[in-house]
Amino acid sequence: MTEQPTATTTPTTTATPITPAGPRSAPGPLPGFAYAPAPESRDLAEIAPSYGLYIGGEFREAHNGKSFTTLDPSSEEPLSEVAYGGAEDVDAAVRAARDAFPAWAGLPGAERAKYLFRIARIIQERSRELAVLETRDNGKPIRESRDTDLPLVAAHFFYYAGWADKLAHAGFGTDPKPLGVAGQVIPWNFPLLMLAWKVAPALACGNTVVLKPAETTPLSALFFADICRQAGLPAGVVNIVTGDGTTGAHLVAHPGVDKIAFTGSTAVGKEIARTVAGTGKRLTLELGGKGANIVFDDAPLDQAVEGIVGGIFFNQGQVCCAGSRLLVQESVQEELLAALKRRLTTLRVGDPLDKNTDIGAINSAEQLARIASLTEAGEAEGAERWSVPCELPSDGYWFAPTLFTGVSQAHRIAQEEIFGPVLSVLTFRTPEEAVAKANNTPYGLSAGIWTEKGSRILWMADRLRAGVVWANTFNRFDPASPFGGYQESGFGREGGRHGLEAYLDVR
Repeated sequence: MTEQPTATTTPTTTATPITPAGPRSAPGPLPGFAYAPAPESRDLAEIAPSYGLYIGGEFREAHNGKSFTTLDPSSEEPLSEVAYGGAEDVDAAVRAARDAFPAWAGLPGAERAKYLFRIARIIQERSRELAVLETRDNGKPIRESRDTDLPLVAAHFFYYAGWADKLAHAGFGTDPKPLGVAGQVIPWNFPLLMLAWKVAPALACGNTVVLKPAETTPLSALFFADICRQAGLPAGVVNIVTGDGTTGAHLVAHPGVDKIAFTGSTAVGKEIARTVAGTGKRLTLELGGKGANIVFDDAPLDQAVEGIVGGIFFNQGQVCCAGSRLLVQESVQEELLAALKRRLTTLRVGDPLDKNTDIGAINSAEQLARIASLTEAGEAEGAERWSVPCELPSDGYWFAPTLFTGVSQAHRIAQEEIFGPVLSVLTFRTPEEAVAKANNTPYGLSAGIWTEKGSRILWMADRLRAGVVWANTFNRFDPASPFGGYQESGFGREGGRHGLEAYLDVR
């Protein structure tokens, strides 16, 4: 799940909404059929006017006295002022984590598990509040925050609580030890879920944590700090320093950190790798992707259409493992695209807090500008653009669901990660050609295969250079399943038993 963590302070300028291109051939929704508004209450998540840094079990102001504003992407409404952590604050957080490490690592695994179980239960109890908070800070539809993100967040803490007293049986030696202080930098597309992916295994293994959330979505991490206090987690075990890319760079370079875990853009991942090289710090990187969703002529097309929509338009396409390239067998191209366009005209774009909304707001003005730039490049290079005909809100950051046909492998929209609701459609004739086109990318994070032949699924999966391969589904996650990629999608695995290894000294 990927961010652009080098973003400067949250932009205050208003982005010009993108006007979608008119439909080429797809019919609109059934006449007279509409959903009544069903908004979730904003009052479920009480947001304070300002937040400090969470260091050593307490909230405090930044040493430099600076702060930044976090916005609601759907309206550009200021939500809160958040402390901007500098080098002194990072140092204080690392020292707090270092001081807490001996006692935390010395606890029996069953005792650490109790804290993780407690955190998981509190997350469940506060899930409605946290879902509203996440939607307001991120812009994603409340249905996704409520029905996908929060259940998975709790599930990860439950899952790793179960491992805390079984580390000797995880396959990493009979007496694996924690590494020490883990510095973790997480993205804006799944703020609370990415926190769970990193914090839960680190704590289960006996490490302490300094977490740097994304600049545009810091609030759920700060609410998590309150959950840690509610659960009675010892002071200093989890520390949260908010800020921008400079804050993250201070954390990565700090000599008191033993392990760095980063989810974000490939460019920043490479910079982190250069910083960490030669320091002895352990490093895992979960970076960008350009996933291929491959549809064969024997696939159940209606099911495939739903998988394509979920693969690229879930969370407005702001997903590192999104199926942003559709590879469809030539013989069913016209039929599949007609069905896909019909389905896209039924997607509801608008208020993320409305339970009927399918497509919410883009996270920031900067990300919206990147999406617009790459779609313009697609048109300039000769691909044919089709966007869902819809009225976009006048305030906030919005982009209509879009697909491109006539795409070649040389087009930028087929090679670069757009990180938005934009699908590039390519065709193939044979399985061998499908594999060649799917692997023709600098990334290697995800892929999907749609066919009724089990032998073809296994043949394709064995040849696709992707860390995660889904068969007749897409974007399905489970805390027991490892996740990660190859090439410029990074290295290391998060989730499952494999996710423990990054936080254990197995030498």
